[in-house]
Amino acid sequence: QVQLVESGGGSVQAGGSLRLSCATSGYGTTSTARYCLAWFRQALGKEREGVASIDRFDGTTYADSVKGRFTTSKDVNKKTTLFLQMDSLKPEDSAIYYCAATARWGGSCYGLGGADFSYWGQGTQVTVSS
Repeated sequence: QVQLVESGGGSVQAGGSLRLSCATSGYGTTSTARYCLAWFRQALGKEREGVASIDRFDGTTYADSVKGRFTTSKDVNKKTTLFLQMDSLKPEDSAIYYCAATARWGGSCYGLGGADFSYWGQGTQVTVSS
């Protein structure tokens, strides 16, 4: 059972930055290279939306709303910690942010939506004030 624990959320003024971390564990005998890792967010009263994903080759994709402002990455050594660097934050970025993981042949993230992810963190609140 894969476990994910987010940290790094908080309150910031518009234009500021935050860095979220997601510590992952419990892969067992399955190589971490088989997993797609991703970030989702859900604002109050809104549906959950995908923010960013990263595959086994560190290929990344981003929602249009965060392109050029957010960057996701994995730790260099063990590839078991996921990061989301959020710059130029806007009030509309306020939400609970979740990291998620799912095993996929070849570790690809192509075509995956929220319903395809098997493992989720507990979420961390990000609040951006104007």
